[in-house]
Formats: sequence, structure tokens, C-alpha cells
Amino acid sequence: MGNTSKRLVVLGSTGSVGTQTLDIVRTFPANFDVVGLAARRSLDLLRAQVEEFHPNFVSCEGTEDEKAFIALNGSEHRNLLDMVTDPIVDTVVTATVGDVAIPATFAAIEAGKNIALANKETVVICGQLVTEAARKKGVSLFPMDSEPNAIWQCLRGEEQKVSRLIITASGGAFRKTPLEKLSDVTPDQALAHPTWKMGAKITIDSATMMNKAFEVIEARWLFNVPWDDIEIVIHPQSIIHSMVEFVDGSVKAQISPPDMRLPIQYALFYPDRVYNESIRQFDAVATGSLNFEPYEAERYPCFDMAIDFARREGTWPAALCGANDMAVDLFLSGKIGFLEIPTLIREALKEHQSIKEPSLGETIDAASRAREKVSQIVEG
Repeated sequence: MGNTSKRLVVLGSTGSVGTQTLDIVRTFPANFDVVGLAARRSLDLLRAQVEEFHPNFVSCEGTEDEKAFIALNGSEHRNLLDMVTDPIVDTVVTATVGDVAIPATFAAIEAGKNIALANKETVVICGQLVTEAARKKGVSLFPMDSEPNAIWQCLRGEEQKVSRLIITASGGAFRKTPLEKLSDVTPDQALAHPTWKMGAKITIDSATMMNKAFEVIEARWLFNVPWDDIEIVIHPQSIIHSMVEFVDGSVKAQISPPDMRLPIQYALFYPDRVYNESIRQFDAVATGSLNFEPYEAERYPCFDMAIDFARREGTWPAALCGANDMAVDLFLSGKIGFLEIPTLIREALKEHQSIKEPSLGETIDAASRAREKVSQIVEG
């Protein structure tokens, strides 16, 4: 690698965003050097990544025998905190699911590393804390998730006041499913997203619209926009990823075919834009009509419920996130029905005692306790 290459640590390298991040690295090998990879399990895929990218550091779970490939490939096993704070690291890509990488993200910020942020939970659970930490250390949070990334692109170069953020939503797998049939839908049906190819957790969150509530929370903290100035709209084609309206009534939209590699590439190369022949470009004629619809509160009860809890701030968003994590896990494992997800979350949060100005540890603890509460309700 040349001296100008950006040295990356990829947390969650075997997941959907992690593997697509490495796709970008493959396409532009002179621009990036993968110095660290982290995954919980998926050791066969992680082994293949280590053999391909030869990172300095690797973090994973498993027995000593299962982790033997790390040393055999000349890498060093490190815990997440030591990996992300190493002096050779430039940027940390947080592509994990859940709150497992939040402490490492804060450690990386404290060490002066820029964060390419794909993990929604980091901002949902501790949005004010993480944005303040980044501001104090003078590091950047580069949104990788498609909708926050789209807003970021629309705001670039603008100094005028924002009137509204308009976040688009596909509507998920059940946008047209009769309401009376939602109680019988299966995990496999929920995972059949009409436009995006994503991991299991976020695909279920798309079906419930919880992911859209999380994106509203992300927008609130990443772009410092008041709650009342953030709206959502159903856009089935997933071509317009978000819009920004300015005070004069002008609206900027970020438009592209649904492909996570584009926002990932934008975040990794920022402030530069580069051509990537493997990313399909927008064809207006072939795309045809672009449609918009209001979201149905009855179809997506998670959305209004989540926004209500999020606006309370304190540790409410963290508890919301933890409860949703467990509810989605239970649905995917066949232990609860689809419509029980919002019911369980609301029930679990009835006893939540919010902390108004929580520490990082208190936010993570709130998420953990809510997760356990959901499990207790179901398991008895």
C-alpha cells in the first residue's frame, strides 16, 4: 500500500455492511489498507478475509483452536478497544449490529480516530453523548447508512437554514399485505425485502418501520435538527434516499439505485467522489415513475411508539433499542408473532426509570435491562 492509503479497522467485517465495505477496498486497493478486522463468529468468512487482506489485528470469539488461523496468517489477536485505538489506525468502520461496539467507538473517538458509522444503535442509544464526544475531540462521524448518508450529501456545501428533513422508507416486506394477515406472517416472509439486500435484523426493522424511527433519531443528533422538522414518507422504489428542504422552499434529494456500496464508498472517500464501474448508475427513463405515499400508523405501530419514547430522551431511546433487539431476535427464532414485536416493547418499557443525563455506561445498561425484560416477559 502507498503512504496515502487510509488505514481502516472494520468492526463487523462478516456482516452485510462489513462485507460491502471490503468490496470497496477490493475495488480501490491503492486507497485503503485494512489493518484490523473484527467479527463475533462467522469464522470461516473471517478466515477468508484475513487471508485476503492480511490485517495487523483480528478480533473474534471462539476457542483457541478456532482462532489459530489468526497467528498462522501473521496477524495478532486484539480486543476491540486495543485494536481501534492503535496509533496506525486512521478510520474505524462500525458495521456491527446491536450495542457491542459502542464502547470501542467511544474509545476510538477519544483516540482521535474518525468513525465511518453504519451502526444505528450507536446514535440511537447515545446520540447526544457520541456527537458531543466527536465534537470535543475534533473527529468526524461519517454516516454510512443510506438515509443519513443521503442527508449528509444534500447538506454538503450548504450554509442556509434547513426547513425540513424528509426521510424516505420503502415500506418493507408488508407494505401491501392486508392488515388482517399480518398476525400470520413468518420470518422468511419478513426477510424478503422488495428493494434492499440487508442483514436479518435491519430487514425485520424495515418491515416494522422501527429502522425508520431509528433514522429519525440519527438525523436528530447527527444533523442537529429539531424533532418536529424531521418527516418520513413511503417511497417504494428506494431511489430517492432522503431529501432536505431549505427555508426558501428548495428541496435537494440524493438519488441513486439501491446499493449500499455507494454510501459506504462516499463515507470512505470523503471529501472526494470517485467512479466505481460496479455500482449501477441512475437511469431516469428506465426507472420511470417515482411514487410517494403516507405511512400507515396502523400498519407500522412501531414507528409512532418509537418516536414517542425517543423524544423523551434520557435513557428512553437506549431502552427502546434494547427491547427491540430482543423482540426481533424472538420473532426470528419463531418464539413470537410479528405483531407481538411492538406489544412486547411497550410492555417492557412500562417499568423503565429514565436517567435524564446518563453516562455511557448507564445508556448501555438501560439497553441491556430492557433486553432482559423482554426475554423475561416471553420466557416467564
